[in-house]
Amino acid sequence: MHLSDLPPRPGKTPKIELRRFAGTDRHASQLAHLRVAHLTDQHFGRVTPFAVQEAAVELVNEQKPELVVLTGDFVCHSQRYLDQMVETLGKIEAPAVGVLGNHDHWSGADDVALGLHRAGVLLLRNQNTSLTLRHQRIQLVGLDDSYTGHADAAYAVKGLDPKLPVLGLSHVAEEADFLWEHGVPLVLSGHTHAGQVTLARLNELALGKLVGHKYVHGLYGSRQYGPPEPKGAVYVSAGIGASVMPLRI
Repeated sequence: MHLSDLPPRPGKTPKIELRRFAGTDRHASQLAHLRVAHLTDQHFGRVTPFAVQEAAVELVNEQKPELVVLTGDFVCHSQRYLDQMVETLGKIEAPAVGVLGNHDHWSGADDVALGLHRAGVLLLRNQNTSLTLRHQRIQLVGLDDSYTGHADAAYAVKGLDPKLPVLGLSHVAEEADFLWEHGVPLVLSGHTHAGQVTLARLNELALGKLVGHKYVHGLYGSRQYGPPEPKGAVYVSAGIGASVMPLRI
């Protein structure tokens, strides 16, 4: 899900856009049913209104997911709003698993990690784990942030069971290329804010052509995991917050 119309007008409820899509064919063959909610780039701080953060978590809980995944940039430019982050994320009702983003490292990754632990969020830093949800086992691979040079995808995938379903989490979507090659058919990510201000697909030009992002916003790849290329799918969420200007279009 991502935010549109930021900040909300006085007296107006923040508008959060909820997007739904199916997993890969491999997931369909391995899982009877599993609903996963994805939040990213919340950027707790002065730029993103607190009402937006609360509305996003409320919407997540309304969907009754079995799992909530969070793909980084929990804070904006400092640790001043960590208590707000802990309070809000602590309201997530389903099991929650997350990875760090570049702003988390710039602001102090260890303190952000401690806050996530206080909120009940399981943080994966180049690790994988498995959970039992609806009597089904699923593996989660979580990469630390590659933008700041902390990702180690090769280490993160060690020990994966090829017989079990697996879902990848990475703040930066381009890490999906490696994860697909190592048995991860679907990766969820964020980081780009879809350009934050998106008009006539100018975000694809600015972030793709100029900055070098292959995956800018939305779903890329194929639900059919395996050859021919691409070998998997990656979803790049536009995220909830803003990091510089209080504006989302």
